[in-house]
Amino acid sequence: MRAGVTTVAEAAFQDQVWRPRLEPLLSLAGLRIVHCTVAADLAFRRVRERGRDNPLRRAHADSAALPSERTFVRVALDAPSLEVDTTDGYRPGLDQIVAFVNGPARTP
Repeated sequence: MRAGVTTVAEAAFQDQVWRPRLEPLLSLAGLRIVHCTVAADLAFRRVRERGRDNPLRRAHADSAALPSERTFVRVALDAPSLEVDTTDGYRPGLDQIVAFVNGPARTP
C-alpha cells in the first residue's frame, strides 16, 4: 500500500477478527468496505452447491454449519461502506460498485 498499489482483500470480515487488523491500514489506504448480503438459507444452499460442484471447496470451514448456528457481525470501521444484495445478481449493480470503490479518497 505504501507503494501506491491497489489491493483487494476478500473475506468474511467478522468484526472481532478483522477490525484490529484493518484499523492500522486506515492511515495508509483509501479503504472501502463492500459488504455483500443474502438471506441465510440462500447462502447455506450456495455453500452446499459449491461443495457438491467443486470437491476442493468441501473443506471450507462453513460447509457443515447451519445458518441458524452462526452469527455474523460485520466489520465496523470508520471507512466508506456499501451494502450489496447478492440474492439475484448485484444490487446496486457492478457499475455502481466500481464507482464506489474508485470514489474520492478521504484524508486520513
